[in-house]
Amino acid sequence: MTRPASAPLFLTPAADEKGRDEQIYQHVLEAIVEHRLAPGTRLPEDALAEVFEVSRTGIRKVLQRLALERLVTLRPKRGAEVAQPSAQEAQDVLGARQLIEPALMASIAARVAGQRLESLRALCEQEHEAQHAGRHSEAIQLSARFHVQLCALAGNQVLTEQVAQLTTRSSLVVAVYGSRRSVGCDCGQHVDLLTLLEAGQGEQAREWMAEHLRRIRASLNVDAPASEVVDFHSIFKRR
Repeated sequence: MTRPASAPLFLTPAADEKGRDEQIYQHVLEAIVEHRLAPGTRLPEDALAEVFEVSRTGIRKVLQRLALERLVTLRPKRGAEVAQPSAQEAQDVLGARQLIEPALMASIAARVAGQRLESLRALCEQEHEAQHAGRHSEAIQLSARFHVQLCALAGNQVLTEQVAQLTTRSSLVVAVYGSRRSVGCDCGQHVDLLTLLEAGQGEQAREWMAEHLRRIRASLNVDAPASEVVDFHSIFKRR
């Protein structure tokens, strides 16, 4: 899949890598998204290297990649830990999306009325399949990609870039604080929104998006404590 120029790093799968680093990256990413690694959990290089039977250098590369995607925080003299957005940051990110995305729906509806948004419908189907298969990290990424590509239809590049940045940050928030209802935007079916837009019903689409984001925001559990003791062998036993 080709990565759009404005797409945030977290929204796009890695290049077609098949090496051990990529496998480890996917395992750690899924452990974060699936709440097996709680926010604030320390990620010692030596412990992970032992679990995955690789060098600390290989683990360091994976952690640096996750840090670029804002899923991991690298602290001097403390090492890596699962990123832990503050409660205020989580609310601010979703609040910003609530201000921007619903306001774009009328413009999008006017532009696409009478069309069938096949590419976005395909994303909806992929997201639905990922949710029901339990592939939560994939569902979150597909949901985020849906929101960015949808907002791009408004034709405002500046707003699209802002939505892309906010979606990356909220993907992290949902990954570490989301309930099973918020993972992958399971609070509402995206295909219902597409039906409204294709019918040119801009006001109804605005209301749908506003409620959709409100429910995601309300579903966040920003008070979940980090685990003090972590058994990495147990967490990654399926590797």
